[in-house]
Amino acid sequence: MSKRSPYLMESEEEAVRLDLKTDQERLKRQARWAGIRPGMRVIDVGCGSGKTSSFLHQLVQPGGQVLGVDASSDRIDHAIKTYKEAGIDYACRDFYAPLDDLGLFDFIWVRFVLEYHRRHATHIVDNLMRILRPGGILCLIDLDHNCLNHYGMPPRLEKAMAEIMGLLETNADFDPFMGRKLYSFLYDLGCEEIDVQLAAHHLIVGQLNDIDAYNWLRKVEVAVQGSGYGFPEYAGGFGEFREEFQTFFTDPRRFTYTPLIACRGVKPRR
Repeated sequence: MSKRSPYLMESEEEAVRLDLKTDQERLKRQARWAGIRPGMRVIDVGCGSGKTSSFLHQLVQPGGQVLGVDASSDRIDHAIKTYKEAGIDYACRDFYAPLDDLGLFDFIWVRFVLEYHRRHATHIVDNLMRILRPGGILCLIDLDHNCLNHYGMPPRLEKAMAEIMGLLETNADFDPFMGRKLYSFLYDLGCEEIDVQLAAHHLIVGQLNDIDAYNWLRKVEVAVQGSGYGFPEYAGGFGEFREEFQTFFTDPRRFTYTPLIACRGVKPRR
C-alpha cells in the first residue's frame, strides 16, 4: 500500500477545533441509533481529541470500556490529559496496520475519519472488520458533498472552492463524497442488519454562531491555504480569497448545508 498522506487539518489548534465542534447530544443520538449499549467494549477509531471517546464511554455504562486510537501522538497526549478516566484508554496506533493485538470489540465507531483517506478507505474498513466480534456492530459516519453546498457565493469564490476541493482529492487523499460510499463498504463485507440514516450535519442560515465561524475559518486557514492552489482569480492571492470567503460566510443571507450519512452493520455470527 502507498504511504498515507499527511493529515489535512494538522495544526497546533486541531485538538481545540475538534473539541469545539463535537456536539454531545448529536453524537449520542447517532451512537444509540447504531446500537451502542451498556457493557460493550468499544473502539473509537480516529478518536482525535478524545472528547468523542468520553461521550461513548458514558453510553456503555455500567460495565463498558472504550479504547480511543489515533495516529497523532499530539492528539493522544491531549486525550489522555483531558479525558482519561476509569474505563477509557487511549493508544497512538496506525489503523492502516493490523490491530489484532488489541483484541475483539463489540462496537467499532468510525466518525469523520474515512473522508481523509480516499484511496485507502476500503483497506481501513477491512482491517477494522478483523477486530470486530461476530455479532458486533460497525458504525461508519461521514459527510457527503463536503464543503461544496453553498448558495449566494460569488462566482469566482464558487469556482475557486470547487477547484480547491478537486486538488485536495488528488493531492491530500481527501474525499468530499465519502458519505455515499459507506453503505457499499458494509455490503461488500457481508454485514447483516445494515441500516442507513441521512441528516443535515451543517445547516447554516442567518446569524453565524461562534463555533461555526471558528470551524470553517480554520478549514480555510489550514486546509485551503495548504492545498497548493494558486488563487489565479485573486490578485491578492490567498489573503484576498480568505477575505471574500469570510465576507460571504458571515453574511446572514448565506445558505450552507452538508449532508451526513451514517451506516451501521452487524458482523455475521457464523
